[in-house]
Amino acid sequence: MSHHTAVLLLGSNIGDQKKNLETAFKRIRNQNIVILSESKFLYSEPVEFVSSNNFCNIALRIETDLSPIQLLNALKEIEKSMGRLVDSGNSRNYSDRVIDIDIVSYNNIVFFCRSLEIPHYRHLYEREFSRLLLEDLN
Repeated sequence: MSHHTAVLLLGSNIGDQKKNLETAFKRIRNQNIVILSESKFLYSEPVEFVSSNNFCNIALRIETDLSPIQLLNALKEIEKSMGRLVDSGNSRNYSDRVIDIDIVSYNNIVFFCRSLEIPHYRHLYEREFSRLLLEDLN
């Protein structure tokens, strides 16, 4: 089996945000994904929508045998299992959420399809909180 390295960004702005992120970590590990390293937690204001609920965010470096699409599907299932019913990725209609998990990079590949963009351009180049998390991870 091939081992692939990916970077994920996770965020939560509903309920006990750190607990939500820790629950997501456990569910990620249950997918036979190894968490190699993690950034510090970072609180930030919502981006691209208005809310009084700030986000708690973290970046993870992982190792997986899953392909990019398999990884995306596993992460979407984790989001659903934690109560996220609306996937704003396609609609760009953002709102408060229990958990959000984005794939920022996967090995050094460039991959585009309707449901996935690698590398994740906005996290790498437009969102300040993302840059801070990725710097901390490195």
